[in-house]
Amino acid sequence: MAWHFHPDTGTPFWLNRASSLEFDPRADIKSFEDLRLFPNVTDELRDVPVEMLIPRGFGPRPDIVGVIESGGTTGAPKRIPLLREFATRLAASESSVLGKANTPKDKGWLTLFPSGPHGAFEQMKRAAADYGNGIAVFGVDLDPRWVKKQTVAGNTAVVDAYVDHIIDQAAYVLKDQNVAVLRVTAPLLARLVRRDDLVGLIRDKVSHIIWGGAHMDADSRYFYRTDVFPGVHLSGRYGTTMALGAGGSERPDFGHDDVCIFDPTVSPHVTFSVVDPATGEKVPYGQRGQLVVNHLSMSFLLPNNAERDLATRIEPVADQVGDSVADIEPFAEFSGTQVVEGVY
Repeated sequence: MAWHFHPDTGTPFWLNRASSLEFDPRADIKSFEDLRLFPNVTDELRDVPVEMLIPRGFGPRPDIVGVIESGGTTGAPKRIPLLREFATRLAASESSVLGKANTPKDKGWLTLFPSGPHGAFEQMKRAAADYGNGIAVFGVDLDPRWVKKQTVAGNTAVVDAYVDHIIDQAAYVLKDQNVAVLRVTAPLLARLVRRDDLVGLIRDKVSHIIWGGAHMDADSRYFYRTDVFPGVHLSGRYGTTMALGAGGSERPDFGHDDVCIFDPTVSPHVTFSVVDPATGEKVPYGQRGQLVVNHLSMSFLLPNNAERDLATRIEPVADQVGDSVADIEPFAEFSGTQVVEGVY
């Protein structure tokens, strides 16, 4: 709080916003529970210049590795500067998760994720570089906003043709390159498995499939693990742009038909809670509610962000700040707008 609200180091957006808060962040925020005092300012960020979100403490030439945007599902996109301080921290945390899963360090990655303006692909390249020297990252770019636009318009044939185009590009890499890690959105994985030739290639080459970007139902997860890719490690990631792409990684060492639990990857900088959307109070463990995400790092501050997702509240692991979550899925409607996942 001192960093983001001190005139010399603070974030211009929050320094300006402080006068309208009903509390003093530097005096009254003493615990993670106190972050509930903050209003949810996420919608205010839709038209804020990115320089207003950079803490002054980084000096006149902050090391910005990119500007990432929200998907624009519920209105105009929000734009957030990603500073190297947090990008490096996020890559290191992902590298640790990969190591625990015994992911190979000497073969390539194939990623079917968007690059700019979402930034997922660029962050995956940073994680690959942190994890192993010289890992080749093959990317197939997506335009999820265009897909959502076509989906809402009912242009099913156009969406199908676009997805086939994505899968065809992935097929060339799978056929010709030494790929051990496949990073893919859940909807695109569902389309990959329609092609027997690609299922065979993945079984032969890939040792770790990492899915994310959209929710995966329990039946599909079980089917992939037991019937389609029985010898391949399958794990999920939950990420949110409004936490600078951070989120949670799937808790390891659970059976095929166990619930998919996400523990926060960079706790305590990014933490979860699950609340009753009507009251804002935490729901009991095992119950469903709205996912709330706090981001608190040197690079960025966004507390008490009510996401457009529902989740089940799960007891955290030892020494973890905040909740773990499971069964994440989007609201059918959020802020008066229909939520469409599309391919991402």
